Amino acid sequence: MAIELYNKNGHVCLMFTHLGDEGGEAVQSNQFLVIDGQQGAIIDPGGNVAYNELLLTISRYFPPSKLTEILASHADPDIIASLDRWMTSTQATLYISKLWERFAPHFCKPGKTVGRIVGIPDRGMRIPLGRGEIVALPAHFMHSEGNFQFWDPVSRILFSGDLGVSLGTSADASQSISSLEPHLHRMEAFHRRYMVSQKVLRLWTQMVRNLPIEMIVPQHGSPLVGPAIPEFLGWIGDLSCGVDELTQDDYAVPG
Repeated sequence: MAIELYNKNGHVCLMFTHLGDEGGEAVQSNQFLVIDGQQGAIIDPGGNVAYNELLLTISRYFPPSKLTEILASHADPDIIASLDRWMTSTQATLYISKLWERFAPHFCKPGKTVGRIVGIPDRGMRIPLGRGEIVALPAHFMHSEGNFQFWDPVSRILFSGDLGVSLGTSADASQSISSLEPHLHRMEAFHRRYMVSQKVLRLWTQMVRNLPIEMIVPQHGSPLVGPAIPEFLGWIGDLSCGVDELTQDDYAVPG
């Protein structure tokens, strides 16, 4: 089942939360579909755990064979481990950081990705989709070295990858967060470990603070809406994390 995030004038944004083995070994992950007119882009399509059900579910809303873009925030297995199967079932082009451009083919059979990968430059780019575009925003070191978020100017949704994650079940992910405080216990430990440094978070916050954003939708967990968005920007910009928290005790020979 898809969760409709936006649907107006032929522009549709869908979120998929209940794919794969619920309660199994794999971490809960969200996948996304953005449709504008006769073109569609899938964002962070996931691993093989999600592929079959995602393909079937997408087909209820848009012909998968007509997907034009696969947008990958980074190259983790829960992002694009199913790439070989998407390269087979569609003619879509993969957009991924130029840092991962030559690593992504390792997910596929030889020759499958030839001429079908666009390396996103470090400063980002605007990716045409239908009558408009999706904007790839720099999000490096949150948590990957080459990392992007995808902002949709029509719906004003920011698909934020691993930033804004709240760990939980698929049922949790299907419920939007409008007040940050009750959910920080599901967010703080993740961000302290997976974000590289407070400096990076502050630079990102300055970049997006004046961007019109109606919803922040991470790759794991619940969308942030309403008051939770400025609350999140205030919290994340001051968070000590990653290398900020390391000491010599973290680099010791095991006993």
